Amino acid sequence: MHTQTITKMQEMKLHGMARSFETRRTKPDHQDLTHDEFIALLVDDEYIQRQNNRQRRLLQMAKLKFSSAALENIDYQQNRGILKSKITALQNNHWLEKYQNILISGPTGVGKSYLACAFGQWACRSGFTVYYSRWPRMLGDILVARGEGNYLKYLQKLTKVNLLIIDDFGLNSLADTDKKDLMEIIEDRYMTGSTVIASQLPIKDWHTFIGDPTIADAVCDRLFHVSHKFELKGGSMRKKSEIIDS
Repeated sequence: MHTQTITKMQEMKLHGMARSFETRRTKPDHQDLTHDEFIALLVDDEYIQRQNNRQRRLLQMAKLKFSSAALENIDYQQNRGILKSKITALQNNHWLEKYQNILISGPTGVGKSYLACAFGQWACRSGFTVYYSRWPRMLGDILVARGEGNYLKYLQKLTKVNLLIIDDFGLNSLADTDKKDLMEIIEDRYMTGSTVIASQLPIKDWHTFIGDPTIADAVCDRLFHVSHKFELKGGSMRKKSEIIDS
């Protein structure tokens, strides 16, 4: 009978429950459980597996540069301008639920991309959809989408995710079409989703970098309206890692 029960569970795609039932039904310490208690354990195991599967899917869809980056693993020993209290406060997900942004600036190698990906990984673990892209790559994808007649569809993809991460913003000057694309992205996401932007440019210089006063005002107003800023400092973490490894 138990074999038939497991088969039925698998047919209903209750794979976590099926494995749990097979394992738990013969455990000596489970023999004195009531029916309610035993069923509750099976449901918990199915729920946990589904949550884990969803997290894996979200992480795969996010395409994070550092998929293993985690807020819990941030190095606070280095004086980089990252306050643990500030990171801890953002782990309540209020900023994601209220469509607030995170802006990260700092020199090369100081850990901007890692921090951005750590926020992305945290969001995935909390059940939010995430998409990561370097700004130069995103511009290339936009160009391809425009050529294939899928421009609006691509913008919709960027709008739908709960958290959009734009890395390496400001590496190259912006063409007029780039400025308009940036405005479309930020405008569409305003008060509908959160955005993380990492850049070597100091945040105060983003308005000047964008150039066009009208577009710069619109973009910066929406980004800065409710944002959490991390202005990192210090030398390259990569160099320190190389010294340790050698």
